[in-house]
Amino acid sequence: MGPHALARRAAEALQATLREGVIAPGIPSRVLEGPDGGKMFGVLVVRQEDGRLGVLRAFSALLAGHWDVPGFVPPVFDREARARVEPVAEVTVKALRDRAEAWSTSEELRRLREDDDARQAREATEREALRQRHEARRQQRHLRRAQLLNTPNLTETTRAEALHALDQESRGDKAERRRWDAAQEAARQELAPRRAKAERRLRALDRLRRIVSRGFMKQLHDTYAITSARGETRPLRALYPHAEPPSGAGDCAGAKLLAYAFAHGLQPVALAEFWWGTPPASGGRIQGAFYPACRDKCGPLLPFLLEGLEVSAPRVFVPPPAPTPDLSILFEDAWLVIIDKPCGLLSVPGRDAALTDSVLTRLRARHPHATGPLLVHRLDLDTSGLLVAALDARTHSALQRQFLHRDVDKRYVALIDGPVQADKGTITLPIRVDLDDRPRQIVDPVHGKPAVTEWEVLGREAGRTRVAFHPRTGRTHQLRVHAAHPLGLGAPIVGDPLYGHADRRLFLHAETLSFVHPATGQRVAFTRAAPF
Repeated sequence: MGPHALARRAAEALQATLREGVIAPGIPSRVLEGPDGGKMFGVLVVRQEDGRLGVLRAFSALLAGHWDVPGFVPPVFDREARARVEPVAEVTVKALRDRAEAWSTSEELRRLREDDDARQAREATEREALRQRHEARRQQRHLRRAQLLNTPNLTETTRAEALHALDQESRGDKAERRRWDAAQEAARQELAPRRAKAERRLRALDRLRRIVSRGFMKQLHDTYAITSARGETRPLRALYPHAEPPSGAGDCAGAKLLAYAFAHGLQPVALAEFWWGTPPASGGRIQGAFYPACRDKCGPLLPFLLEGLEVSAPRVFVPPPAPTPDLSILFEDAWLVIIDKPCGLLSVPGRDAALTDSVLTRLRARHPHATGPLLVHRLDLDTSGLLVAALDARTHSALQRQFLHRDVDKRYVALIDGPVQADKGTITLPIRVDLDDRPRQIVDPVHGKPAVTEWEVLGREAGRTRVAFHPRTGRTHQLRVHAAHPLGLGAPIVGDPLYGHADRRLFLHAETLSFVHPATGQRVAFTRAAPF
């Protein structure tokens, strides 16, 4: 997969320039380093009117605070229209932001919050102390009532008077709680409404800033007019009929390149976009790796831009020929099978009719009369190593429960494309699918699912690191994401086409597998050393 050979060569030439340390006069490549530094770049190979090929270059949004950088195509928006909107927008929004910031850090709001927090803390402490005191008294009364009822030599009058006194004590506790509640409500009414009013003011300032910002964003989006390959021009907002365009729409490298080519009578031939600089906080971007256009910003935009242009059909994934004619069976009995899956073989058939060959397909051909086989877990196409399949539904359910309850021990071996400084550790980075670029996964602390990986270094060799992974959860691409992310190992697995750079194979292998055999109750362990 990957870009066309012409676009790849053009991209590699730009990457060589970036690697030299200077993007343009006065703009060093180090501006792309740091927490906010990385950026998407794009190249477009074009055919000029005289038939010769040329190359256009672009970057997403701004570069070092500049829309215009020598050697790169300009932005799409109307400069004069934007100049009438942007300065006013920046001043107005900044003033609203400053007002909200000033109030959020004001002495009045700070004091109200502290006083009300202190009141709530006192109330909670006093409530618990009062509850414990009343509970102790209640238990004492309970014992005294039992003694009164079980003392035979008391007169009925004496017993009745004593029980009445206990009832009066109970009523006294309830009256004390009512008085305490009333006192707390009075204190609450003195502070809580004042704090609530102050908090409402802060929310109102934030809401006003957002409303004004959205209004200015609409005006900024109206400075973009998009012209397709057939020459039809539409306002940017018309291309997003169901919602406002997302921030940055029209500023992606691909959109800039195509718009410039059509405006100057150039025929697009091949396009490629790649990341350069520090990866984003979510991960999923490696310097020098190629990525498709994003869906939220470019999904509605690029199809319109390309209308009227002859475009190659999307390339469909077709796996390479299966590496082995037969499955490598490590263990087999009446209940389960342990397979050593080769790199390049699917675990289960794909949705496409051409993707039928898989471990499961071959197992079913091997056991045509079994109620199974059923795979208990899966390995990525590019990952090799141990898989367990059940030959009946009961064994399958029992093994799945062990995976669910994390009673299965798994160890993977990988070759990391770079040095790993520490010797061992645990990575806890939550993961979710990248909605703009399936099946790639990204780190998302808010919406991601918990993912935990323990790891240890096995060896260091020629700038690469051999690592053992012990996944404690089973998220999609978990080990690959945890390796590549800056907060993980900080370097991708060698040969990872999604999170690093393609090689002859993905150097990731499921080496050991241990679990309790559902039929015998004995713990079993299997090992197949990594083939690299």
